[in-house]
Amino acid sequence: MTLLEINNLEVQFSTPNGLVRAVNGVDITIRAGEIMALVGESGSGKSITGLSILGLIPKPNGKIVNGSINFEDINLVERTEKEYRKIRGNDIAMIFQNPLTAMDPSFTVGNQMLEIIQYRQGLSKKAAIEEAKNLLDLVGIHDPDRVLNSYPHALSGGMRQRAMIAMALSCKPKLLIADEPTTALDATIQMQILALLKKINKELNTSILFITHDFGVVANLCDYVAVMYAGRIVEYGETQEILSKPKHPYTKGLMNAMPETSLDILEKSSKWKKKRLQQIGGSPPDLLNLPNGCSFYSRCNEATSECQNKFPKVSIKENGHLVRCFNEEEAYAELIRS
Repeated sequence: MTLLEINNLEVQFSTPNGLVRAVNGVDITIRAGEIMALVGESGSGKSITGLSILGLIPKPNGKIVNGSINFEDINLVERTEKEYRKIRGNDIAMIFQNPLTAMDPSFTVGNQMLEIIQYRQGLSKKAAIEEAKNLLDLVGIHDPDRVLNSYPHALSGGMRQRAMIAMALSCKPKLLIADEPTTALDATIQMQILALLKKINKELNTSILFITHDFGVVANLCDYVAVMYAGRIVEYGETQEILSKPKHPYTKGLMNAMPETSLDILEKSSKWKKKRLQQIGGSPPDLLNLPNGCSFYSRCNEATSECQNKFPKVSIKENGHLVRCFNEEEAYAELIRS
């Protein structure tokens, strides 16, 4: 069953230099109980896509100018702020990259959790405290009293992130948006948080949109992967399919640029082999002045003159593997002709 469907989403920001096209025609579908990764470099539009779902695009400069975001057949783009407040937190929640800045430093973790639980669930203070302890236990915090009485800065990064996840789960949302939730954590804690998200997905049947720049962290977590570049989805498919048979040059570049520790994870779940790290040359395009052709043209070692002047259409491979690349269009046409 489809839980979230984004169609042709476009988000723009007004700046003194002109319009920044941060998201430029994105299509995403997430089914109930599914984990999907949104992968790409910084500035590719991943976080803006996540904020769009929650109706948190910075105003007045930011604006959704086209497309729809259908959550359980309700177009969120048409909702008022008052209507959004009923959805935000209750049905869709977000885990931010840095819990230290996402939490209020002047209140204890307990104050902040209780405020959310009492407001959303209408519980008494005593019942809210028990619910908060249950949520902390769910995310692997076994000394809830200490954590509830602590200020955010007094907790380790891993503990803060677990507390943030517990707060996000307080209303048992159907969709959890995790925006780079492991970036600031060391490798051991990172794996624990990923295992926790997988546990939440299995036990609570919570769908997750996992936003990241690192293919290594999604190998054993996500069911599907959407690769984003310059505000557009350039490749989409099942995780194992993408990892073992990447088609778009940008996807290949991201995987070649992964450090050995990430590749160790991939080798257990794909045919991708270790190799010397390779950087993707050049820089992402200026979102104020996107090229007419493929946005990856200037950085692509497989580019042709056609790529410079025309924007590629989506090619459909086996198993629903989607790619925006002229080379793949030609390969697909050859397959059909044969």
